[in-house]
Amino acid sequence: MHIKTPLIYTFIESFEKEKIINLPSNIGIIYRNYNTDLKNDQILKIRNLCKAYNKKIYLANNYKQAFQNNLDGIYIPSFNKNLNFKNLNKKKNFMILGSAHNLQEIRIKEKQCTDVIFLSPLFITKNYRKFLGVIKFKTIAKQTKKKVIALGGINKKNINYLKILNIFGFSAIKHFNNKNE
Repeated sequence: MHIKTPLIYTFIESFEKEKIINLPSNIGIIYRNYNTDLKNDQILKIRNLCKAYNKKIYLANNYKQAFQNNLDGIYIPSFNKNLNFKNLNKKKNFMILGSAHNLQEIRIKEKQCTDVIFLSPLFITKNYRKFLGVIKFKTIAKQTKKKVIALGGINKKNINYLKILNIFGFSAIKHFNNKNE
């Protein structure tokens, strides 16, 4: 069975009804908040709103809660090197997303049986001054057969560079938060 994979993703840290509603339809939303314990009632509110507005919802780094709450999948951050995700993609309509910053981390994500790999940071960001840039990004992305999503520093000024990368899609945070950017 083929799962429809979103081409665009963004991250949220809390339930923000208006923000979720105003995001483009058919977007993948990754709910990650590493600073607090994720509460099931919060996850359910986000899931129900996403389903009502035709948005896929993925939970970062917690496959048990993702299963429990019948989400569209999980997001495995680059710092998670655990290989116990191999059997997760056997669940019907459940995707495994993962992030990587280099070829070594891409190989780990492949061993984790991810369906999609977020490669980052493409451009400079507030948190990452060391970025891949277009040429290095493209070189690393060619090293995997997985679908690659560009992440990191993508905004209205540089989004056109994505056309030359031969990627599956992109993920952005500020692009969707700052309408005047």
